[in-house]
Amino acid sequence: MSEEVRPVDYTPDDNLVQPFLIERTGIRGRYVRLGTVLDTILERANLPDPVASLLGELVALGSLLGSTLKYDGIFTLQVKADGALKTMVSDMTSSGSLRGYVGYDAEAVTQLRQEVGDQPEDIVEWLGDGYMAFTVDQGENSERYQGMVELQGPRLADSLRHYFRQSQQINAGILVAVRRTEEGWRGGAVLLERLPDSAKGDVTDISEEDWRRALILMSSCTEEELVDPSISAERLIFRLFHEDGVRVFESQKLDSNCRCSREKVLNVVCSLPEDQVRELSHEDGSVTMKCEFCNTDYHLTPQELDALLQSKGASET
Repeated sequence: MSEEVRPVDYTPDDNLVQPFLIERTGIRGRYVRLGTVLDTILERANLPDPVASLLGELVALGSLLGSTLKYDGIFTLQVKADGALKTMVSDMTSSGSLRGYVGYDAEAVTQLRQEVGDQPEDIVEWLGDGYMAFTVDQGENSERYQGMVELQGPRLADSLRHYFRQSQQINAGILVAVRRTEEGWRGGAVLLERLPDSAKGDVTDISEEDWRRALILMSSCTEEELVDPSISAERLIFRLFHEDGVRVFESQKLDSNCRCSREKVLNVVCSLPEDQVRELSHEDGSVTMKCEFCNTDYHLTPQELDALLQSKGASET
């Protein structure tokens, strides 16, 4: 709402998705702001700054896109590439739990940092050729939805805009920023959507002038403002769009709870051939498996491993 209808909450808030509506035009939007959740995801992986920054952008973008969908399960945003960064994954559960993982060539990243610095300006330099994939998984009894788009530079957000335009016939405006601050890693992102008319198969009657105006207002937001903990989500949205009236809706809280567990690790071990499991074992016969998302180690003693493999063999006979 505009300030005349209801006072804006100026209390800073983090780790949320805040939906809103520009009332005069009907343009929908979302603002994601990440504080401790993003810092937890990036710090526990002990990543070089430019790698952490790109993964942080993917986590923020995944939160934006995942929050626009109606699903009961897991939304995954994944990048596959042939550059210094090989794989990036961000996923979000329908309850708002976020995770992130990146696989990269450490030597290639070190070389790139010497050549272009620590602030990624063009994803082509870091990712090379590749694609971005979108997956919604609602469990065994539901069909998985998947979309895919080639990477478009110079920012990850450009690939997301291209996906909206080509696959969903939606015009989208996106801003994203990730910064390491004295308090830790912070991220912010804004999404504006110009939705198609389901009856006409075309965009709504929002005029080009109104759409351009909304994009201009959004672009007036600086990257520093996007991640600033002293500005509440509602305050920032009001600051950008109050001239056209803005209504905010109930926000969704986000957290960084990983879904890994010892039970899942045991299931993975059971799914592997015994000779492959033995190849993974240490000299003392134990096995340690690490969660790629949260870096938690799961250790199986030789006795536990033998008992598990014996139980697996018995169940297969």
